[in-house]
Amino acid sequence: MNAIPTSTETVPRSFPYERWSRELGELSQKYAENKPFKHIALNDFLDEDIARRVVAEFPGPSETSWTQYKHYNENKLGQPHRDKFPPTIRRLFEEFLTPEFVSWLSELVGIEGLLPDPDLEGGGMHQTERGGFLNIHADFTMHPHKSHWRRRVNLILYLNEGWEDDWGGALEFWDRDMQNCVTKVPPLFNHAAIFSTDEHSYHGYPDHLTCPPDRARKSLALYYFTEEETPQKPPQWTDYRARPGDGARGAFIWLDKKMVALYSRIKRRFNLSDDFASRVLGFFSRKK
Repeated sequence: MNAIPTSTETVPRSFPYERWSRELGELSQKYAENKPFKHIALNDFLDEDIARRVVAEFPGPSETSWTQYKHYNENKLGQPHRDKFPPTIRRLFEEFLTPEFVSWLSELVGIEGLLPDPDLEGGGMHQTERGGFLNIHADFTMHPHKSHWRRRVNLILYLNEGWEDDWGGALEFWDRDMQNCVTKVPPLFNHAAIFSTDEHSYHGYPDHLTCPPDRARKSLALYYFTEEETPQKPPQWTDYRARPGDGARGAFIWLDKKMVALYSRIKRRFNLSDDFASRVLGFFSRKK
């Protein structure tokens, strides 16, 4: 397991605390008031020079050992192992794991006792190529390997310069009845989406990307937890949902969801990695 840095003295500061702390009270209020669930979109999240170095280092689809998240409900690539990150990206993730950053985030979202996940379970570098997608879903609510850890907050930083709206890929937030998309967050360069996660925080980008073949939707993702006295029973695994217009596809979305839940239980029972679990899911599940 990767250790959490215990002091920012050994980690170069990659986040502009001074700038964002000045606005923290107002941002926290907006976060609490936004619908359909608590969230906020922050432009120019990092200083531009750091954001551009992150983009310059971000590996292409063939430049690292990506985990293949490819089944009926999603088609994307992921890399959660920090030792395989390029230097600037690794330092940025180390910053996002520090007590100083977690304290800032905790104040923004109004949740005390947030815990970062040094193993980046399900997080890390993400990349979706042309034709890729992620169906609308609510995330798993319990850490797969820590039964007392409840998932509370997602942070996603987008890294797409010159991204055009008609390529798709905007993060959609849906109401709890799955009847309406309430808002969208475009995956633009140096823009961050932060939102609270529970059993009904439905989000995703379900339409196939139409970006050019040499482009991809790139992002960094971290998930934060709180430690609960009693494990959630039963936990909710990733809850994929059909949209009102999905018609007969809804049956396949539901079936694949059940398969994902089954293999998530196996993964937890035998302490398997995402690399193994995703290969199993890719074999047994139907690709859209």
